[in-house]
Amino acid sequence: MARLIGLDVGTSSVKGLAIDERGRMLAEAQRGYPVSMPHPGWSEQDPEQWWQATRAVLAELDAADADGIGLTGQMHGLVALDAGRRPLRPAILWNDGRSQRRADEIERRLGPRHLVRLSGNRVLAGFTAPKLAWMAEREPHLFDRIVHVLLPKDYVRLRLCDALSTDVSDASGTSLFDVAARGWSLELAAAFGVDPEWLPTAQESGEVSGHAFGGVPVAAGAGDQAAAALGVGVTGADGPASVVLGTSGVVFAARDVYGADPDGRLHAFCHALPGRWHVMAVILAAAGALAWLQTIVGGDVAIETLLAEAERWEPGAEGLTFAPYLSGERTPHADAAVRGAFVGLGVRHDRGALVRAVIEGVAHALADGLDLIAATGPRPRLARISGGGARSQLWCRIVASVLDMPLQRTSSTAGSAFGAALLGGVAAGVFESAQAAADATVTVTGEIEPDPAWVERYADRRARFRALYPALSALPD
Repeated sequence: MARLIGLDVGTSSVKGLAIDERGRMLAEAQRGYPVSMPHPGWSEQDPEQWWQATRAVLAELDAADADGIGLTGQMHGLVALDAGRRPLRPAILWNDGRSQRRADEIERRLGPRHLVRLSGNRVLAGFTAPKLAWMAEREPHLFDRIVHVLLPKDYVRLRLCDALSTDVSDASGTSLFDVAARGWSLELAAAFGVDPEWLPTAQESGEVSGHAFGGVPVAAGAGDQAAAALGVGVTGADGPASVVLGTSGVVFAARDVYGADPDGRLHAFCHALPGRWHVMAVILAAAGALAWLQTIVGGDVAIETLLAEAERWEPGAEGLTFAPYLSGERTPHADAAVRGAFVGLGVRHDRGALVRAVIEGVAHALADGLDLIAATGPRPRLARISGGGARSQLWCRIVASVLDMPLQRTSSTAGSAFGAALLGGVAAGVFESAQAAADATVTVTGEIEPDPAWVERYADRRARFRALYPALSALPD
């Protein structure tokens, strides 16, 4: 029996699991760590915390006896190393907004559409390259000492097997990568003042990047969304999409040929399978919006109670509409300044109505992303759903009805770590390819169909939801 390890270097913890060649869970482990926010809009972590948490997780999973290890984790973070391969400063994370001005400057200088032609994406403050531009301006004494630049999971790889590598899916989110060509872009590096020699080798996700524990192969791995999609069997354009109801929300579709939205409203990244790409719509508050509301109405109220109260309301909650832009928005608006709102509140609305409106608002925002995905290629016919929100039947019914698309649950609920373990199996030779790994381990366990009556009612409400954004974006500070 094979023993395959998947490690997910997340924002709040390292999660690890061990599976066999049929995808059956053998063991799980997790170690947490804090996020530092020393100034408003900043978000940092000490890379040593990732490594110490990883060591504890690997020990608990008996990783020294594994056949293969795969890595995944939070994307976009900047780990700047000196000549001794030591971090020069705390890592600047994906949700850090300090480099917004640098991102805006690059977009003005090169033009958004030219940037999309170069990298498949617009430049966002959360991406890696603008963070380097911030260092050059604000911390030149550290910037001048940079010798290597890594992403979070790749720093763990360095400590694990002394390799300076990344994978093409994670590299896609740096604003330094030619996604179409699956290689680093010299033009983008020059635009951001980045020495190409700083950048790690970019490998395909299932390739061996090094060895741990004296011989265990370590796969190049994948960014968290690409790994999660692999783990639910979202691998090609003729298959299902992925819908993730985590803190943020994602609609993800695999592509057999490269293609990007010319205006950069979608992310276009390399997938974890050679010769395949994906487009991805991201909304910044999905299940996180419901967690916010839970806190507002009283944190001691169980989510299950709130969902039961929401179920008593009809679709549309008597005209109550929620815009889920609590922390700005990525898709389709790319607007960090917009904020959320409840519109249409009346005296009959209670706590359950607010919950229903939040879920429906998130679903409409996901539908905005699906519409863009359909404009760049085949419209998916169904989707695999995952994330914390997917545990709720009401969430799934509403999302299926707003998207007008069946949603499937799969056997794995372990998210990105499961996909990483599959890539570890590819590197170990247990699976011939990432496609073969998904085929061997992913099974559908249930399906939620759209409610025909709800589909019609939600379609009628789409225009009302979409009209909220221009008004909210125009509000004064």
